[in-house]
Order: sequence, then C-alpha cells, then structure tokens
Amino acid sequence: MNWTLLIIAGLFEVAFAACLGKAKETSGSDANYWYAGFLICLTISMYLLVKVTKELPIGTAYAVWTGIGAVGTVLIGIFVFKEPATFWRLFFIATLIISIIGLKLVSN
Repeated sequence: MNWTLLIIAGLFEVAFAACLGKAKETSGSDANYWYAGFLICLTISMYLLVKVTKELPIGTAYAVWTGIGAVGTVLIGIFVFKEPATFWRLFFIATLIISIIGLKLVSN
C-alpha cells in the first residue's frame, strides 16, 4: 500500500509542476486557478510523502518521489508544452525510470 501511495504522491508532484507550467502560459484569474491547483496538488503530494516515509526508508521514498516527478514532468513538457524530445533527454529519462525500478526492487 505504501508503494501505491508513493506513486500517487509522485503523480501529484507531476500535477503541481504542470499547474505551474499552465499558470505561466495564462494571466489574470486563469493563472490564479492554476496556482490554486498547484497548492492543492503540492499539499496532497507532500501529505502522502510524509505518510509513506513512516514505513519506507526516507532516502528511497524521496528518491522515488522525485524520480516520478522528474520523469512525469519531462513527459508533460514534451507532450503538453511541446518541449524537444531529443535522444539524450529520452536516454536520461530512461535511466531515471530504470533507477526507480531498481530502488523498488532492493527496498522493502
């Protein structure tokens, strides 16, 4: 269950980064809605991270949480914000994914 919550926390990290990206593209009340979404996603993500670190090692949990956030944010950048999908970007994202899987395999 803790690993599931950690994955959900990582997805909320991706969501708060996406909200920041959308807020940058808008102005006025639209930007404020995106900032509100950022705060909500940030709160949920942090709450879940704190909850899982009561059972999982902090180093592993934090590394997985940031890894999910990094991978997800790069993918959102590529697919939503039309950032470049160069070979090296994709290569290093793949190494992050492999590292996250490796941490899961060697942790409780």
